Amino acid sequence: MSDCIFCKIANGEIPSHVVYEDADFRAILDIAPAAFGHTLILPKRHADDLFGLDDETAARIMPLAKRLAARVMAATGCAGVNILQNNGAAAGQTVRHYHLHIIPRREGDGVLPEWAHLAHNAEEFEALAGRIRGER
Repeated sequence: MSDCIFCKIANGEIPSHVVYEDADFRAILDIAPAAFGHTLILPKRHADDLFGLDDETAARIMPLAKRLAARVMAATGCAGVNILQNNGAAAGQTVRHYHLHIIPRREGDGVLPEWAHLAHNAEEFEALAGRIRGER
């Protein structure tokens, strides 16, 4: 897409701090990082979100994330990483171009808040599980 900032970054039209590149992906350091070493993996072909991503690209991004996460951990000395991806504004997606975050973590860093856990209601959970399985 000609007006997509991540398309422009992924295809080298806008400068970035590139940590990995191949024919289909460019991984860069996030310029507004949640933590030092926060990396974004951008497909070079535009998809708004996970639901628009073709299956071949989807299948290739997680092995790449695994390799890059190991490199990020080694380079930053962090104790762990979050690998996450947001779909839709309600989920925190601010750029409508599929991208995957690798966020280095340290104990007690406060980067991502812990969420409140819902109470388990077996009847409601089983009904929901059935709907997810496609049952009425």
